[in-house]
Amino acid sequence: MTTLGLVVAQYNRAVTEEMEASAAEAADEHSAEISATIEVPGVYDAPLAADRLARQEGIDAVCVVGAIVEGDTEHDRVIANATARSLSEASIDRDTPITLGVTGPGMSSAEARERVEKGREAVEGALSLVEELP
Repeated sequence: MTTLGLVVAQYNRAVTEEMEASAAEAADEHSAEISATIEVPGVYDAPLAADRLARQEGIDAVCVVGAIVEGDTEHDRVIANATARSLSEASIDRDTPITLGVTGPGMSSAEARERVEKGREAVEGALSLVEELP
């Protein structure tokens, strides 16, 4: 059985709560186990938590879920770019798949709510990587 870690951003909690449920449902459907979940304030905080989970013995992959909603400035793009880059680096450094189930940037709250299946996609991507990588 594949064992996953899950990082859930609390910012935009109405959306990320559904993303978390979508991830859990996908794990169950694929006979995987989410053995550890870390809640972080926002997406920007996810890389450290993902790295910590990837270091744990027995974690095969880590999934990150969150929603970056557009604001009045370019802040959402800065957050998205920094987070994606840091998660990618952590995945390579730890030699552990870390998948990005984060919506945004540049979307409204309504658009983010329409994309809660990104939680499922993050789990399915992680499972695929675990299976494909030697």
